[in-house]
Amino acid sequence: MLTLIAHTTTSTDQTWGFLGAAGIIAVLAAYALLVIGAFFSALFSPASGGMKLVWIVFIVIAPFIGSLLWFMVGKRNAHEIAYR
Repeated sequence: MLTLIAHTTTSTDQTWGFLGAAGIIAVLAAYALLVIGAFFSALFSPASGGMKLVWIVFIVIAPFIGSLLWFMVGKRNAHEIAYR
């Protein structure tokens, strides 16, 4: 005799599933905003053309590390050099 066991989900399971999905979407959106923000920030920075190209290539090749380094090091250096 074949017995079928129904898998029922509780509201708690559904809530955690929704929060997990929402958390993943929030992290992906933050990552995308970081990379896009770094790209445009580097593109419109007062750095010289060659340094802009280096930073943009770095951001494209290594998006997470490149974006973080741009905001922590590159942006500040670009403004210091441009406004001396």
